[in-house]
Amino acid sequence: MLTGSKTTFKVRQMLPDIKERMLSQSGVSARSRDVLGLRCLPGECVLQRAVMVRKKLSAREGRGWVSGTLFCTHFRVAFVPQDSPKPDDNADPVLLGDHDVALASIEKVVVVGPNRTKLVTPNSSLKFTPEELVLYCRDLRVVCFLFDRLTPDAQVLEITYTIAKTYQPPKPGSVLSFQNAALGSVEMKQFLSNRRRNTDMNWFESASDWEHELERSGASGWRVSSVNDRFEMSTSLPRSIVVPQKVLDTELKKSFAHFNEGRIPRWCWRHPRGSDLLRMASFQNNIYHEKDDIRNLEMILFGCQSSLCVVVELDEELPSPADIQLAHSRLRALCLGDISTSVSVPDDKWLSTLESTHWLDYTRSCLRKASEVACLLRGGHLTVALQEADDRDMGCVVCSLVQVMCDPHCRTQSGFQSLVQKEWVMSGHRFYSRINYHRDNDKEEAPVFLLFLDCVWQLLSQYPSRFQLTGDFLLALHDSIHLPLFSSFLANCQRERCKRSQNPGQSYTPVNGWRDMLHPDSSSDPSDPPLPSVWDWSLQYSKHRRDRFTQPMPPIPPLQPLLNGNLNTNPDSHRLTDTIPGSVFLLSRGIFSCPANLLPWRSGSSGVYKKSHRRAASSENVPGLERLLKAWAQAEFPQGLTSSSGPQGPLDPYEPLLPLLMGPCMGLWRECYLRGALHAQAFSHPVSANHPHPVERLAREVQQLKDKLEQVSTGTDLNPPTKMAEPRRTDTNLNQNTNNGTFLFPASRPQSAGNPRAAPPPTSTNHQTSQGFPPASAAPSRPGHRDNGGSNKHTFLFGHSSVAEARPDQRYYPAPQNAKLPKSNGIQSAPPHDRL
Repeated sequence: MLTGSKTTFKVRQMLPDIKERMLSQSGVSARSRDVLGLRCLPGECVLQRAVMVRKKLSAREGRGWVSGTLFCTHFRVAFVPQDSPKPDDNADPVLLGDHDVALASIEKVVVVGPNRTKLVTPNSSLKFTPEELVLYCRDLRVVCFLFDRLTPDAQVLEITYTIAKTYQPPKPGSVLSFQNAALGSVEMKQFLSNRRRNTDMNWFESASDWEHELERSGASGWRVSSVNDRFEMSTSLPRSIVVPQKVLDTELKKSFAHFNEGRIPRWCWRHPRGSDLLRMASFQNNIYHEKDDIRNLEMILFGCQSSLCVVVELDEELPSPADIQLAHSRLRALCLGDISTSVSVPDDKWLSTLESTHWLDYTRSCLRKASEVACLLRGGHLTVALQEADDRDMGCVVCSLVQVMCDPHCRTQSGFQSLVQKEWVMSGHRFYSRINYHRDNDKEEAPVFLLFLDCVWQLLSQYPSRFQLTGDFLLALHDSIHLPLFSSFLANCQRERCKRSQNPGQSYTPVNGWRDMLHPDSSSDPSDPPLPSVWDWSLQYSKHRRDRFTQPMPPIPPLQPLLNGNLNTNPDSHRLTDTIPGSVFLLSRGIFSCPANLLPWRSGSSGVYKKSHRRAASSENVPGLERLLKAWAQAEFPQGLTSSSGPQGPLDPYEPLLPLLMGPCMGLWRECYLRGALHAQAFSHPVSANHPHPVERLAREVQQLKDKLEQVSTGTDLNPPTKMAEPRRTDTNLNQNTNNGTFLFPASRPQSAGNPRAAPPPTSTNHQTSQGFPPASAAPSRPGHRDNGGSNKHTFLFGHSSVAEARPDQRYYPAPQNAKLPKSNGIQSAPPHDRL
C-alpha cells in the first residue's frame, strides 16, 4: 500500500538507489563489477532494483515461474534468477542476458493490481501497489514480473516509475542517449574497436567483395565499376556496382539521369543455368533520350544476354509500404490486444480477424512473385530485371527471395547474412526510416524487412531440411532490428553509414589502383560510440542461444560447367521461344505483354532503334508463366506424373524451392507473433489463476485430438470404444475449394523416405497448386472471408504448414496435361508437433 503523503512519494520516486549511483560514479572499472549478481556493462548504472520478484517464463523457456531480482539500469531491464551462476568477470560483455529487455525495445508498461489494470506513463501516479508488472515490447514479446508479498512496497513503486520514465526518450530523436548508455564508455569503445569481423560472410563493402561474388556465381561478362565511388551518380546506391563489361564508365555516367534516384539496372545474381537477375528503378519519362544514351541503356538492360529481357513490374501486384505498415499494426493489435481500453478480439472472431489483417495475403503475394521470377531464371539465357518505382523496398524482398529459393548458399547462415548485406544494407533499403527508431516520422515507417523474414520462415517451414539456418536465427534477427544499436540498421544507404562510421572505403585511380580513401565531408562526431554490426551475434546472445541458429544440411555441390551459357540440353522447352533477338517483354500480374511504352525511348520515331532491335509482332504469341511451368513439368516427368513415378535423375540442388501458396500451406509465425499473446490476452480478460486462458485450453484440446488420431492411424488406439467419424473428402485441387477457413492444428513433419503411407500429392497445371492435403486430424475449416481471386485462404494458429518438404528423392511440380492423379484413401498419420 502507498504510505506517506503524496509529496513524500513524489520525492521518493525521483531518488535512485544511492548506493548503486555512487558505485557507478566511483571510477571503478565496470567491466569487472558485480552488483548483486548482475554483471553490468562498462559504464552501466543501476537505477533501481526490487528483490523477491518472479518472472513468468514463456513456452520456449519451459513455462512456469522463476524467482530472482529485478534491476532497472539506464540501458535495460535486467532480471537475475536466484540460481544463476556467478558472472565471469573475464568473459566478454554481452549486451542483453536471456531474461533482459532493452529499454529502447519497450513500447508500453502495464501494472496489474487488485481487480484493476493500468497503463503507466511518465506522468502517471499510482494509487495502489502493483502486484504484477507487464512490459510490452516492440518485437511482440510480453514480459511479466510478479512481485512477492514480501517485496517492499517502496521498491515496487520505485522500479515501476523508474522503468516508465526511462524507457521513453525525453524527446524524439534522442536515441543517441540510449546508444551512449550501452556503448559510450571508454572500456566499451575499446572493446568494440578490437572486435574482429566475421570472415565467413561477404560484406560487399569493397570492389573485391563484389569480384568474389561474381566468381562464386560464375557470372562472366560482368565487371565491378567504381563510377559511383563518391556517391555523385546516385546517393542511395553503393560505391561498387556490377555492370556489363562492354559498357564503359564514361558511357555509364550518362545513364543515371534516366532512372529515379539514379538507380540504374545493375547485376544482382546469376542463375546456374545462365540467366542474370537485375534490379532497377522506374524510368524518368521526362528525360530526353539521345541516340547514344539509348544504346547504352539497352546494353545495360540486356546485360550479357542478347536475345531476351523480361522486365518484371513489382508495383502492380505487391503491397505498398503503407499497406505493409497497416497490416503489421493490425496483426500486432490482434496478437497483443489493446490494454489501454481493455478490449481484445473475441475468441470466435480471432481467426477471421487474422485474415482481415492481410498480413498473410501480402506474404503470399511476395512469395508468388518470387516464384514467377525463379521459374523465369530457370529457363536460362535471358535477363530478368526487377523494376520498382524507387527500387528500395519490394525490390529487396523479391530479389532476396529469388536467391533463397534458387541458391543453396543463401540458405546457410553465412550466405543468408551476405545476402542481406548485398540486397538490403548495401543496396540502400531505408532501414532508418522504415523502422523509425526516433519515432518522429510515422509516414515512412513500414516493416518491409520483417515481411521478408516472414516469407523466409514460410520457405523454412515447408523445406526444413534444405536450410542450414533455423527459426531461432530468424527470430533473433527479427528481435535485433528493434534494438537501435547496430550499424546495419541505423542508416538508409552506404553513404549515410560511411559518414557516421568514417569508414575509409576504397577508391580507384588508373595509377594507384584500389586504395583506401578518407571522406573529407564526414560529419561523424568522434565522441559518438562505435556501432557494432548486427552479425556480431556473440555480442548479443550467449553461446547456448547461438548454437540453435544452425542445423545440419547436405553439402552444397559445386556449380556444373555451363554449356554455351546454358545448362539445358533442350532450352526451347524451358524458356520463351520464338522470340526475336533484342525483344523486351513485361511480366505483370502473371501475364507477358509487350506494350509500346514499356521503354520510353521505344515509343519515339527513332529509325536507328527499329533497325537494330525489333519488337515482337504480337503479344498473343508470347507464352505465359503457365506454359513455362508446363514445359518444366514435361521435362521432369516425360511419362506423366503418376502415383509411382518420380523425377528422373538425382535431385538438382539448384532447382527453385517453389512454396505452396494455398491457404492451408501458409502458416502463422507462431514463435514470433504469438509468443506474448497468452500473457497479453490474460490481462485483457482476467481469469482465475486456477483456470488456463481460453487460447491455451483450445491448444490443449487440439493436441489431445491429434494424439487420438495418431493412435488410430498407427493401430495402437488405447481407447477402442472411441469411434472417429470418417473425414469428409475434399477435392484434389485446393484451388477449387471456395471455402475459406483456418486450421487450428500444428503441421505434420515431413514423411520419411521409407514411410509406406506417404501418398503422392495432388497436382495441377497451376504453379500455386497445393502439393498435399492437411492431415486427417485437421479440424473442420471455419468459414471466413473470400479474397478477390476466389481462392481459399487458410492459416495455422498453432504451427506451421501441414505440407512440409518432400522426401529428398521426390519433387513436386505442376503436372502436364492428361496427367494421372493419385487416389487418396485412408487417413495419413500426423506426428505430433514438437513445438506445440
